[in-house]
Amino acid sequence: MSVRIKCFASLRQRLGIGQTELAHRRGMTIGDAWRALSEEPPPENLLCARNLEYADLQQAVEDGDEIAFFPPVTGG
Repeated sequence: MSVRIKCFASLRQRLGIGQTELAHRRGMTIGDAWRALSEEPPPENLLCARNLEYADLQQAVEDGDEIAFFPPVTGG
């Protein structure tokens, strides 16, 4: 039982991870997945998706889910 994790743009470079898999644990959240990747707290305004839909760090993760992390977007 596992969860696929993808990191994009500057997060990919910062964490040194483009894609990986984590063992799924009962009660696991997207925030737990982040903590498994990094000892640092998530960046302010971190964007997360679960199975191609935006989500927050408190959302539960199920076996087989895909979680994606995107850096904050800026622009003008």
